[in-house]
Amino acid sequence: MPFTAWLAASTAMAGVPLLALTALATIGALAPLPALAAATATLAAAMVAAAIAQRDLARLDAALDRAEAGSTEAGSTGAPPRPWLWPLARPAARIDRIARSLARRADEVGAALRASEAIIERLPDPLIALDGARAARRSNAAARAAFGPDIAAVLRHPLLREAIDRAWHHGGPETADLLLPVPVAREVQATVIPFAAVLPDGTRALLVLSDRTRERALERTRADFVANASHELRTPLASLTGFVETLRGPAADDPPAQQRFLAIMAEQAARMSRLIDDLLSLSRIELSEHTPPSDSIDLAALAARVLAGFEVRLAERRQTLAVDIAPNLPRVVADADQIAQVLSNLVDNAMKYGREGGRVAVSVQPVPATNRFGPAAGVVLAVRNDGPGIARVHLPRLTERFYRIDKGRARAAGGTGLGLAIVKHITNRHRGRLAIDSDEGHDTTFSVWLPLTPES
Repeated sequence: MPFTAWLAASTAMAGVPLLALTALATIGALAPLPALAAATATLAAAMVAAAIAQRDLARLDAALDRAEAGSTEAGSTGAPPRPWLWPLARPAARIDRIARSLARRADEVGAALRASEAIIERLPDPLIALDGARAARRSNAAARAAFGPDIAAVLRHPLLREAIDRAWHHGGPETADLLLPVPVAREVQATVIPFAAVLPDGTRALLVLSDRTRERALERTRADFVANASHELRTPLASLTGFVETLRGPAADDPPAQQRFLAIMAEQAARMSRLIDDLLSLSRIELSEHTPPSDSIDLAALAARVLAGFEVRLAERRQTLAVDIAPNLPRVVADADQIAQVLSNLVDNAMKYGREGGRVAVSVQPVPATNRFGPAAGVVLAVRNDGPGIARVHLPRLTERFYRIDKGRARAAGGTGLGLAIVKHITNRHRGRLAIDSDEGHDTTFSVWLPLTPES
């Protein structure tokens, strides 16, 4: 308690009685000794009363501070001490009730806010709170998982900025369809929901980013499947139709011709079967391309199993297989079945377009950080053939669907035109890199870089 305040209060309480006692002693109405004793008692009582009043008022002031802050007695769940001065007892009790009521309301509001934050945090779609400068104030788990450090880059997308401006201008929700190229191409529908007034935390609008990649890819896949299948199946179907008519007509009584035609028909049917299998496989891969795998695999063991299945075909073409797999390879994040398909397609391609009696080389090697594929370390799976090579003008288009340099040779070799497209889409799903090195008259090498597991 400040000394000066206490002394002033004591003087104010004892001032009138002391003046009265002094006057009585001066006029002789009161003996000096009794007057001094009465003055001393009066001053002492005033000092004690002032101290009690100051203490009780300080407690009331503290209770008001706690009520204003929305809490009860600091460090205690009980009621504050009861004032000694009875006129202050009723106001103190009312302040205590108000403080406790405010504390309960504050607890309820806090619980509601925590529940709302938990619901927003667990929403399946990415959600970002925007302030008046279009910057992200906070984001939920889905947004952090989908975009990570790229959230700021997403918010700078021109179409999204236009949608935010429209939402703030009209005061209602606005949408925009965004194509995000990195880390893998995704189609996102952005919905901007503005608030009538800025929230206490500075939030002016909510941004919901719904990934529509799968739905749009499914739509395109269906359309592409019909177009590509009708184009690629037309030739073998026409061939089969022609042979059926021949077998019914001129070759009906010619067994040798029938056997020859049936062999060709079986070959065309097998070609259609391979084509349909590759189309379906490519469709499945494209639908999951935006979702990276999470499994950890031993690439050396997987490569050994896949390459063992080519022994018979290599012997038929009198080709040799050179394998160079580094010992103690680090593990990679990959889908084992899809990486097996990548290696199988690349080796199959190398056998078809390499020299008969030639050599197919397969290597699996670790690469350090800052390599030709990027700044991160990884493992490179490379397949090389000793064919006639590929002109540089064709290299950028090799992974397109049904792109063939020599259509006649490709069909004669049994290719569907989808093998490298499948390799490209699987590599994209694994957040890997595909490189093709070739030139006319030289070997051709297909290299696939795959990222390591976080613990490698």
